[in-house]
Amino acid sequence: MAAPNLFANPIATDAPPANIGRKQDHPAPRLGITGTAPFETNKFYANFFLGTQTAPTYLHPYSVAWSGGKGVSASWGMSVSHVEMRQRVYGQITPETGAVKYFINPVGIQSVVISAKELGSTTTLTSDLLTDFSVRVCLGPSPQAQAAIQFHMVQGSAFVSALFTGATPLIQTGVFYKTVTRSTKEVKPGVTKYKLHLEDGATWLLYAYHTKGDALDLQVVNNGLAQSKKPFYGVIQVAKDPGNGEAVYDKACGAYATGVKLTGSVNGNKGTYTFLFQKAGMLTTILAMFALPHHQSSFDTDTRGKMTAVNLQTTTKGIATAVVADAWTMIESALPTEMGFVPWLPKVGSVNTISATVRNFIHNIALQELSQNMLQQTDQDSMYFSGKALAKFAQILIAVNDMLGDKALALQSLKQLKVAFARFAENMQQYPLVYESGWGGVVSSATYVTGNSGADFGNTYYNDHHFHYGYFIYCAAVIGYLEPTWIASNKAYVNTLVRDIANPSAQDKYFPVWRCFDWFHGHSWAHGLFETLDGKDQESSSEDTMHTYALKMWGTVSGDQNLAARGNLMLSIQARSMQAYYLYNKNNTVQPPNFIGNKVAGILFENKLDHTTYFGGNIEYIQGIHMLPLLPHTPLVRTGDFVAEEWETYFGNGRADKVVGGWKGILFANYAMIDPRGAYTFFSQPRFDPSWLDGGASLTWYMCYSAALGGL
Repeated sequence: MAAPNLFANPIATDAPPANIGRKQDHPAPRLGITGTAPFETNKFYANFFLGTQTAPTYLHPYSVAWSGGKGVSASWGMSVSHVEMRQRVYGQITPETGAVKYFINPVGIQSVVISAKELGSTTTLTSDLLTDFSVRVCLGPSPQAQAAIQFHMVQGSAFVSALFTGATPLIQTGVFYKTVTRSTKEVKPGVTKYKLHLEDGATWLLYAYHTKGDALDLQVVNNGLAQSKKPFYGVIQVAKDPGNGEAVYDKACGAYATGVKLTGSVNGNKGTYTFLFQKAGMLTTILAMFALPHHQSSFDTDTRGKMTAVNLQTTTKGIATAVVADAWTMIESALPTEMGFVPWLPKVGSVNTISATVRNFIHNIALQELSQNMLQQTDQDSMYFSGKALAKFAQILIAVNDMLGDKALALQSLKQLKVAFARFAENMQQYPLVYESGWGGVVSSATYVTGNSGADFGNTYYNDHHFHYGYFIYCAAVIGYLEPTWIASNKAYVNTLVRDIANPSAQDKYFPVWRCFDWFHGHSWAHGLFETLDGKDQESSSEDTMHTYALKMWGTVSGDQNLAARGNLMLSIQARSMQAYYLYNKNNTVQPPNFIGNKVAGILFENKLDHTTYFGGNIEYIQGIHMLPLLPHTPLVRTGDFVAEEWETYFGNGRADKVVGGWKGILFANYAMIDPRGAYTFFSQPRFDPSWLDGGASLTWYMCYSAALGGL
């Protein structure tokens, strides 16, 4: 496989199929957004246009928030903070593991606030230039007035940078100044530097690059306010000095990132992707940007050579390191290009051989499961649960066709699966999809009908779209694999779902670019159009990777080589990021030592980790939501060492046997990765209870999977 430019071409540019209805409005207002849709809905900066517009935005390592006249500073400017590990608040210790249940970083700290004398109670916050990596946020004295300050927000920025065009700067703090000192000479021509020593012991550096008029001349009014004597034209930047950052900041000041151009390529099983940072200010100055741990471990040699010794703690992603470069290149050298629909293992490849005796036994199970009513099971009032049911039957057909060798039975049952899928392709489900042009995307009509923003897990509000649509895309890939002629008449519908969650190109004017997957973080965010103090979050790492696997396989069967290549690259990136941030073996050095004993994140927020779920605190829920569904890509992400540690911690010594309901089957399917014969024994027992199967799982698939891995 060779894909020289993964992001050059859109999947499609035409309108969604005509049988998907249209809405011109959306229940979530677009507060302060200027420009035309499509708009990003699941990105780090969404709090700027949701709710009160004052909840924090997490840039990693800094956090920013519009003060809105509140807090200690009572400012109307943009507050900037950075939290050290010692400031975190930890939950209770779980006796079984010795790990804390959660940790959270404090919010509302106003270390440095960049404001202007012109701002006050009539201040308006607007945002524009919304991209998958960046946004511009403007603060104006009133709704009709020109912006007093503009902020380009890009994740990883070494500085928080504010553009002034004649407003009078106020530099405020809610932590209080010990001293404010001005350097005796310019750091660079036109750049004035101040050191802000705060009462909490932190030192912040402020750089002011004036593009016309006078240099910034601050007068300390009191221990919470330093005020410019004159209007200012240029850029004011602030950065926290960890103790060794001043020389790096001195060289990098004057320039700031405004966005990122993403490029990438795949050649064989090697993939590379590059962040080319767009910048403004002093264009000859090389940028300083902070890299997360998974970036650092995948940098190419050139980028690695530009790393510095300047480190800052992030909220939930370990230690970030400053890199002085205008571009980063990351390499993934073991893409799962050969992975298909059957069980697969790293360094082994596809594993689908099963003995005749075992095949015959499982075949009887498959006959029973395929006699179930597909139409009834998939006819639900939820895209999520309907998608899981469709995927369940798709898994059975793969097992029957490719592992049990009964192609006739597979093709016979495929007819039923196509009819079940057609209900959704024809948009005849209980809550049909609509394309709404307010934000730009395909959503469930459930909220429009019921008024409940949480209907179908918030699908109408763009919550969990990659989970929901990923199951449909996987099912479509299976149908297309078994009957290639089906693809042509269903491609527009399936690609509409793909475009909603994973559109790679701004040429597609109907959907935002990369709604769900965050190329900076290396995983997706599930949280849609809901304001939240702790930023975006995601609960199920495994359903995130499921959607990527589905993209890969749909690209493969539909002939979209770039889509398949992107899926392979994303899977490799996710394996790296999940093992750093979500799934913890005993050697994890990214997350706090007192948290990794939980083995999984639970819910990963931008500002906290909480070892729980949104639907309950049972340990099988918390661990199991990171296991389902079991698919060929699962061992790529959930390594054998990790699975063994997790099993020993929570489920060994008969503890899994005491679990009830569908979670029991999920646990033992996961167990197949370390003891496939033991898992097969569980699933093949004479008294197997069907209630041990989740609604998205089949006994046929679980038995075929464990039998193949176990050499049975």
